[in-house]
Amino acid sequence: MACARVPLDEQQVTEPGPLGKEHTLPALHPVRKEERCFVPYKSPPEDGSSAEVEEFLEHAKFITEDLEWLLALPHDKFWCQVVFDESLQRCLDSYLHHAPRGLDLATLPSSPAVADMQRSVHRAVFLTFLRMATHKESKENFITPAVFGEIIYENFLFDIPKILDLCVLFGKGNSQLLHKMIENIFTQQPSYYSDLDETVPTVLQVFDTILDKCGLRCEGATAMEPMKLSAHKQPTAMTMSQQELVDLILYLCDSTTTIHAFLDIFSAACSSFHSHSFLSRLTSFYETAVPDLEKAVRKRNFDDKGLQEDLWKRLSHSCRKMVETAHLLLHHTCLQPILEGGENTLTFAEELLQHFTSFLTEKRFLSDYDEQFPIADDVSLLQQALPVIDETRTSYLLQGVESAWDSVGRRKPQSQIQHKVPSASAYQGGAGGASASFKRQEAQEPARGESLRGAEAMLDVSQKGNNGAVCPVSGAELESLLSCIRDLLPDLGEGFLLACLQEYDYNSELVINNILEDRLAPNLDKLDRAMPRPVKEELPDVLNTRSNVFDDDEFDVFRRDQVDMSRIWKGRRKGESTREMVNDKQHIAEQRARYQAYETVVDEVVIEPGESAATYGLDDYDDEYDDTYDMNQVGANDLDGDSLLNRRPFTVPQVLRKGNKAEDDEEGEDEEEEETLPNNVNRDQFVQDPALLRERAEARRAAMQQRKGFRPERPSNVVGQPKGQGQTLETFLDRRKKEANKNRVANHNRRTMADRKRNKGMIPS
Repeated sequence: MACARVPLDEQQVTEPGPLGKEHTLPALHPVRKEERCFVPYKSPPEDGSSAEVEEFLEHAKFITEDLEWLLALPHDKFWCQVVFDESLQRCLDSYLHHAPRGLDLATLPSSPAVADMQRSVHRAVFLTFLRMATHKESKENFITPAVFGEIIYENFLFDIPKILDLCVLFGKGNSQLLHKMIENIFTQQPSYYSDLDETVPTVLQVFDTILDKCGLRCEGATAMEPMKLSAHKQPTAMTMSQQELVDLILYLCDSTTTIHAFLDIFSAACSSFHSHSFLSRLTSFYETAVPDLEKAVRKRNFDDKGLQEDLWKRLSHSCRKMVETAHLLLHHTCLQPILEGGENTLTFAEELLQHFTSFLTEKRFLSDYDEQFPIADDVSLLQQALPVIDETRTSYLLQGVESAWDSVGRRKPQSQIQHKVPSASAYQGGAGGASASFKRQEAQEPARGESLRGAEAMLDVSQKGNNGAVCPVSGAELESLLSCIRDLLPDLGEGFLLACLQEYDYNSELVINNILEDRLAPNLDKLDRAMPRPVKEELPDVLNTRSNVFDDDEFDVFRRDQVDMSRIWKGRRKGESTREMVNDKQHIAEQRARYQAYETVVDEVVIEPGESAATYGLDDYDDEYDDTYDMNQVGANDLDGDSLLNRRPFTVPQVLRKGNKAEDDEEGEDEEEEETLPNNVNRDQFVQDPALLRERAEARRAAMQQRKGFRPERPSNVVGQPKGQGQTLETFLDRRKKEANKNRVANHNRRTMADRKRNKGMIPS
């Protein structure tokens, strides 16, 4: 038996040998391990067939029984089995790998029996890891801390990937226990901090991989590796296959959820992530990848609309987790030291402002971050803690936040516009309002009263419309929230609880906390706490209120019980050929009677004695009679004969006359000289003398130039005098002008090009 108050690593035990002779062994020895085979874990069946359900139940029962047997072992036997039994490690690793996460809709339990068995396995695995992370169970059963750290590190009982999976699987409802576990592991074995530093670049590689798959790989300082030459051939989120897009979003959702769960539970790891510039890489990735993925999910055609909704929920969940991760890093690396009031407070405030300033270029991320964690609250907190903060800088930062909202085409929530300035006490003991609702993407996940939450968690996200606006929670989710609150507060009415949920963005934890601490909003305090749920008004029938131009026609099936189906057919009418349709002249016969009324035109109708005009459809009144001249006796007093000749004498047309006429100038001047044509010139000439026309035009041109003061160009004289007698200056200038301008007409710059060749030395001069 082991000695009391001696650490397990120093204890010696006496065991009977193979021949019955006792011999002494260390308490931790492979010989003391029990021969037991632990089967690996398999996830619950998706289709829920009876054979698969039965197989899963039997398999999970073996695991539960084996783990309960392990937990019932004494301290020394337990550690011998944990350290030296490889099948146990394979069983635990398989559960961490294949256990359904909280967002896995496809792997939810399909029956109550499967759900109960899954919960039993989940609890047994968690208790096993909890005991493995405890180096001191009692005053008698404990391991030396240094030896404990060496055992868990050298035997790979815990490593960084396992710790990440533990946080995401068991974090909900067990955050305090997990925090103590991980803190004890890192405390007893500091080598895990160096492993964490080596893991952060691998986590950052996740973002680069997603950008590569989407064809959005960034270059420059934010890229960890050089860009490949074939990167431009990468498909985008809109062109990749549907399965690749699904895998990409699942990969992003799982990665962001795991990172957030780890940092939320073990805040000491924030410094390691912060030292690798994780925050700047996260914001840059968010700004680059999220709009592209949202566009792909929203605009691509999915055969299964349920798959499209599931992808949108997962993408919204990933966005929320990335924003919360950024806030966790800022809170634990900058805000928390400021609130604690330690040394270098001004340095931390400066670093926080620098981070906020770097967010100004990431418009989409900044607006989403400000919606969940208002930056104005943090700036106000800084001004309270450090009055020396430059007000101009904070004003510029807040204006940048407003500009980011405008650039993304969204409005700030009304609750933020009329927000109150928070005090420093509001930030103590948490991540600065980490329970705030994320209105843009989804409602906060409702709390459950179970102590163990993880693999059996349901997906609690609100529905989201195609336009990006958040819709109210579904009916089933609302009923779940109400039942959760009424289990704790059964005396409250459902109407009052509905008002509280609506006020606090359907966050059941916040509602319960404010009711118990009597910190409800003023408008809720005035309500009756026993108020029942309001009766839902039935909407009027759409068919009775609609209006349409086809109402009450012969095909209105909504108002007619019987419709002539012989007049309704699809496509060409059966039994009817093209020839029969062309030869059908029924429509002509129908119009024949109408046009027969216009066949006979009667100018005069003889009315027999004893008949009236009304018999023939006639009227005594003649509307066509013109009575204009009935009162005026036109021409009654004129003389006999040709009245037109008596009233107006005959006049020869002017165009046939011969004589003199004054001709005006073409420019329309008043004082022009009149030209008198000779009497024998006929004005009606068909073609005039061209020479005379040219003389007249030249005279008019000269007169116009004289009035305008135009100086006619001097005629050029390039001929000059005979050779040997000398030339005048005018002749010399005219010749030079001609020589300079001769290439503009028909020589096509031959002289210029010849001079160019000569200047270049291409031809002898």
